[in-house]
Parts: sequence; C-alpha cells; structure tokens
Amino acid sequence: MSLLTQKIFLDNSYAKEVNAEIISKEFKNNKYLIKLNRTIFYPHLAGGQPRDRGTIEGIQVLDVYEEGDDIIHVVNKDINKRYVQLKIQWDHRFDLMQQHTGQHLLSSSFYRLFNVRTLGFHIGRDYIYIDIEKSNLLEDEVRHVEYLSNKIIHSNFPIKTYFINQDRVDSIPLRGDVPKVENIRIVEIDNIDYAACCGTHLSSTGEIGLIKIRRWERYKGNTRVEFVCGNRALDDYNWKSQYINELSSMLSTRDKDVLRRVKILSDQKEKLDKENRKLREDIYQYKGELFYKDIKTLNNINYIIKYIEDTDLKEINFVARYLSQKPNLIQIYGVNNKDVGQFLITRSQDLDIDLKAIFDDISINRDVRGGGSPQLIQGGTSISNLDAVIKSFYNHIRNYYQG
Repeated sequence: MSLLTQKIFLDNSYAKEVNAEIISKEFKNNKYLIKLNRTIFYPHLAGGQPRDRGTIEGIQVLDVYEEGDDIIHVVNKDINKRYVQLKIQWDHRFDLMQQHTGQHLLSSSFYRLFNVRTLGFHIGRDYIYIDIEKSNLLEDEVRHVEYLSNKIIHSNFPIKTYFINQDRVDSIPLRGDVPKVENIRIVEIDNIDYAACCGTHLSSTGEIGLIKIRRWERYKGNTRVEFVCGNRALDDYNWKSQYINELSSMLSTRDKDVLRRVKILSDQKEKLDKENRKLREDIYQYKGELFYKDIKTLNNINYIIKYIEDTDLKEINFVARYLSQKPNLIQIYGVNNKDVGQFLITRSQDLDIDLKAIFDDISINRDVRGGGSPQLIQGGTSISNLDAVIKSFYNHIRNYYQG
C-alpha cells in the first residue's frame, strides 16, 4: 500500500523549506514524476489556486499536480537521492496568499452588505477576479464593499484554518457550498467569514495590505469584479501614479486636474475632427469635379481614367464615391505609390456591368491581387504591370458596351 503525501501547506502556509523522502519516481515523456512522503508545494489549480514554484535539491520544479490523494512533482533532471530538500519561491507563495485571502474577504463583504454570492474566482498573473451573483453593480456599492474590506484589513483580525466533519457543518455560518467530503477544511476570518477552502492563506487580515477593485463588467447575466491585493495593489498604484505624473507634466497642470484637462482636449479634438471631415469632404468634391471635367465619352458611357502618384487609395475611394452619383460613369484609377501599384475601378449605379467578373477574367492572365463587388474593384499589382492592368479593364468595359 502506497504512502499518502503529507500536505504541510494545509497546516502551515509559511513553511518555505523542508526535507522529504522520495517514495516513488517515474520517467515519462522525458520528465521525472516524483512522489514524496511530504511536501510544501501546492498543486496547480487545486481549489482554483495556481501552483507553487521552487526547487527539489536545486532542480526547478516544472509542475505540481494532484493524483488522487497524492501530489506529483515534475522535474526534467533525475534526482539520485532518497532524502531531498524542498524550497518554494516565497515571494510567489506570499503573493498567492495575499490574493486568495483577499478574495475570501472581498466575497465576504459582498455577501455581508448585499447578500450576494460569489459564483467563481480566478487568480491570474496580474489580477484576480470574482464572478458575483448580481446583474447590476453600482459605483456606490463598489466603494462600500471596498471600504468594508479594507477596514477589516486594517483591524488585523486573525485567520485560522481547521477541519470539521460533515455532522458539524450546520454549526457554523458557512459561506458558499458545502463540499461533499468527510473532512472539510475551513478558513475562518475571526467570526467574520467562514469558507470551505484547501488553499494557502495568511494568518491575519493585516497581511493582505490593501484591496483595490480595478473594474467590473456584466458577464453572463452576473458581474465580474477585477481587483488586486497587497503588493499587486501597490504595483497597480505605482504605474498609475507614474502615468498621472507624466500626463500632469505634459499638460502643465496639477495631477488632480488631469482628467478635467483631458476632457477639454478631447472635446477640442472632437470639434477639430468634425471640421477636418467637412474640409476633406469639400476637397474630395473639388477633386472629383476636376476629374469629371476630363471625362471621355464613348457609346454614351462616360469614362474617367487617371494615373495618380503617391496618393492613399482611401482618398481616391472617397473621390470615387462622390462621383459615383453621376450617371453613366466608369471610373478607372491607377495609383503609383513608389514600389507598389494599386488600382480602383468603379461604376455608377445606373450601369449594369459586372466589374467583379471582369476582374476574375483579367486575373487569369495577369499578376493582380484584390477583389470587390460587381460595382467596385480595388487591388494591387507591380508598378511595371500597372499600366497594362488599367488598359485591360478599360478594354474589357469598352468592348462590353460596344456589344
């Protein structure tokens, strides 16, 4: 009968180093799978918490996962010892303890203030979120929850963990669902919150440091609340403070006036954008009328054929869109943008020619790329091929109307 791994982290989340005995080892998929008689390594996503990082005898642990009641440690080098030393990366463990304990506290505050249950949570690399059973979360409600959570942090209430049997579940006000196991591990925040959890947690609320809600949004009929705790909250404050100070310097205004100043600039930009759009429309119409003066008429069809240097094809598109209101008009444009040749061919709506069919026919014999619709085609080709492509479009269209 195999020995079960003793999970030291359940009783002592602060253990950073420990000696252990290797009780089994397997080589699989170019990795060594090691089972120990005891461990301080938390397995990946057990109870939703990411795994610990660290070493066994100085060799990096690549993964840690549960296998029944045992824990498997994955390394890429063989360890030819029976007794080994385990070390976890403490900064990483402490960060997860801050985030996970902060999650308990924040979920408790939502429940105490608004009777809102937490449906799930996720600890990511940069932030953590909870999904709460509330479809509409207001700014004022968020501030109340944040205030209560941080007040409990500052009060430095003790946190303890212990196991109870199923027959004792009704004796405590457990928040959340009851696991269907014989022995249930409880994380208690000093008569404030009771939650069934197998994760690693702090010994007091003061060690959380700070909880800051970053944002929230509707998610599948509920609300997803994104937040950070402890050192992550400090990092979040630091980069935001840096950005505000740089913006304050750029705008020559106080940090508290940055938002007002940006709003003024945003309003000014919107006004300028409207004015610029009107000016561009006027320019496109003016260019269009100049182009239209050079029309060539053949078999009652008007043609505009233009070769243009170093112009954005989008600009030609705007001009062509304006002129497409003219009757019986075919527009053929070739654009020479240094090393790139581009073309745009369009017709007015009163004509019935299928430009897409013509493009498909031309593309059989010529190196072109692009596409479009029966009314408008645009694409590209080499500079050396551009003139031949333009002439091919013109000849195909002219032959169509000559019958």
